[in-house]
Amino acid sequence: MILATDQQSDGRGLSPVALQFIALRDAVMDRWEREVRARVDGAGDLLRPVLTNTLPAFLDNIAEALSPDHPRRHGASGTTSPSAHGDERARMTPFGPDQVIHEYQILREAIAAETKGRIALEETHWAIIDKSINAATREAIRTFTRIHEDLRRKVAAALSHDMRTPLAVIDYGAQVISLAPDLDVARRTASRIEENSARLRAMMSDLLDALTFQGAAKMPLRLTRFDVRDLVGDVCEQYRQGADRHVRFEADSDSVTGFWCRDSLRRSVENLVNNAVKYGNGGTIRIVARETRGRLMLSVHNDGNPIPADRQERIFDYLHREAGVPAVDGWGVGLPFVKAVADSHGGSVSVDSAPQTGTTFLIDVPVDCRPFVEQPARAAAADYSA
Repeated sequence: MILATDQQSDGRGLSPVALQFIALRDAVMDRWEREVRARVDGAGDLLRPVLTNTLPAFLDNIAEALSPDHPRRHGASGTTSPSAHGDERARMTPFGPDQVIHEYQILREAIAAETKGRIALEETHWAIIDKSINAATREAIRTFTRIHEDLRRKVAAALSHDMRTPLAVIDYGAQVISLAPDLDVARRTASRIEENSARLRAMMSDLLDALTFQGAAKMPLRLTRFDVRDLVGDVCEQYRQGADRHVRFEADSDSVTGFWCRDSLRRSVENLVNNAVKYGNGGTIRIVARETRGRLMLSVHNDGNPIPADRQERIFDYLHREAGVPAVDGWGVGLPFVKAVADSHGGSVSVDSAPQTGTTFLIDVPVDCRPFVEQPARAAAADYSA
């Protein structure tokens, strides 16, 4: 079973070497997890879904790239999955850029160790693997850095705006005390200075918390336990009844029971299906759900025109429109909503788009989202039982 970011599960176009590589994916991930926990600062206590992140799909992307007949050039091409990896690392872990780079280096080591003597990887294969890891590292670090830069801008805004009032009160109070005609006036003014000093201390504490854990604002979610296969089936049936007769809907879902917000997850899938209907070629729209290493991979695929590479990151921006592009060609608020839902579940969303394979939007979240929704700032260091 393939869990690549294009969610193609039939193995079309894969070479024997690629299929052997996929067969070793779990062994590579197991070794990588052991080594990362032992060698990367801050990784030892992370929950498995947080640590796993988008890497199983990335390994399958590499397998596709190892196939001469597959259009993927390297594991990071045609997909925003590495950016989603960096985004999650910034939001969900205490990692710095060094740790993100180190984990990719360990992934390369794990691939080498697990394939040695099992797969006849030639120099051309290793060139693809190295290019994949190097490109993914660059994309992950680029996004990781952007998230932290956004945080610094928010901190600067808070410092310049929220702290002006208490500072003004303190400044004014000091002047009043220096001119106070009697002790009662001075005491009342001193009391106001003390209150506003306490406000400043609280603000500084909040800012330090933000700098310690770079969590983004999360949507309010109501988590319930359900099988995602039921949700996928309901959405497919809904669109089969109301869609154009030329559009075909397929559901391909494993039985995966977990804790998610059903309403927001369903709205996210509906948003992705609406886009697939709108921008697809009128052919088949496929909804796929798989589970791996404590993560749910839920995707919507269509065979329409691909999204240009330079737009793939920006389509998740709120109310983004390309200059000179008609309104129908924009993405509005639907995709930003999908990203907010995935982020709030402790996961991410990515897009994989190429002329030969079509477009796949992939929601990749923990199967049990309760720790990440209820205690987002402490979830990464909690004890986990699946």
